Amino acid sequence: MKKSTVAAAVLALSAFAASAAGADTPRIDQRQANQEQRIDNGIASGELTKREARRMNRQQNAVNRAEDKAKADGVVSAQERKRLTKAQNATSKRIYRQKHDAQERKS
Repeated sequence: MKKSTVAAAVLALSAFAASAAGADTPRIDQRQANQEQRIDNGIASGELTKREARRMNRQQNAVNRAEDKAKADGVVSAQERKRLTKAQNATSKRIYRQKHDAQERKS
């Protein structure tokens, strides 16, 4: 639970910093939060193994870094948004596949 609280706080701070810089991306930020919540739910329900959860979190972090890089100049171009959306789509599919595979976390 602490991890999701920290993640939410970091997300809120990054959203504030981005809006202050003029590179506002509320849809991307909201989707990131939703996907992080899906990972947390998968961990809690046992649908994701520890290894799968680590991999999903690394992928989410890569998308976060790409978003930060896109925001670095103060403007997120249409091409950058498209690239971020494509990365989020891929991560979302991976989360779904891992949550619905035959593997389960051992109690």
